[in-house]
Amino acid sequence: MQSPAAQAFARTIAVIEDEESIAAAVAARLRSEGYRVETARDGPSGVSLCAGLCPDLVVLDLMLPGFDGLEVCRRIQRDKAVPVLMLTARDSEEDLVVGLEVGADDYLTKPFSARELVARVHAILRRSAGSPSAGAHIEVGDVEIDSDARRVRVRGEEVHLTPTEFDLLHYLGERPDRVTTREELLEEVWGYAVALGLRTVDSHVRSLRRKLGAEVVRTVHGVGYAVGGESA
Repeated sequence: MQSPAAQAFARTIAVIEDEESIAAAVAARLRSEGYRVETARDGPSGVSLCAGLCPDLVVLDLMLPGFDGLEVCRRIQRDKAVPVLMLTARDSEEDLVVGLEVGADDYLTKPFSARELVARVHAILRRSAGSPSAGAHIEVGDVEIDSDARRVRVRGEEVHLTPTEFDLLHYLGERPDRVTTREELLEEVWGYAVALGLRTVDSHVRSLRRKLGAEVVRTVHGVGYAVGGESA
C-alpha cells in the first residue's frame, strides 16, 4: 500500500479561506504532506481558482466575503463533482446538513487540529479515487445503486451523491437488515476512528434521507443504522 505522501503525488488542493493565518497554516501543512496547494480569500476568487485549477479536493470555509461557502460549493459542483471539505465555525446540525446537501463531502468545526485535517483530506481523496468492489447492482426499495458507475437512481431518476454519501449508502446496502454502529461506519467508510466524528455520520445519514427519502436509512435507537426491515 502506498504511503500518504506517495498517494499525494500530483494531487492538487484549493484552499478557500479568508482568515490569512488559517489559510497559511492549512496550506503549509498540506504542502508538507506532498500536495500542491493554491489559495483564495473570498467566494468569487475561490470559484475562479477552481475553474482554472480543476483541483482534486477543495478545503472550503463556510463564511467568506463576496458570497459564502455554500454558494461557492454550488457553483464549483455545477459542471463536475469535486470533493469538498468544509470548514465551519458554526456547530448547528442544520448548517452542517445544508453544507452536505450542496455537495460537501465532510466538514471540520473550528478550531481543529492539523492532524485531524490531514486525516480527513487523506480519507476523502481515498474515497473519491476508490470504487466499491462488490455488489455491482444493489436495490434498496426504490433506490438503485450502480457500484461500477457509482450512480444512484430513485424510481429511475438519477440523484447526485457525494463520494462519501455514495460509499455510506453502498456499505449499508451491501448489508441489508444488518444494524451497523456509527463507530463501524466511521472507521469503514470514513477511514478514521475519532469519537468527535460520530456527528459526521449522523449528518450524512440525514443528507441521504433528504435526497433519497426518509425511509431509506432507518435508525435503530441506541445501536446505529440499517437499510431494509422496520424502524426501531
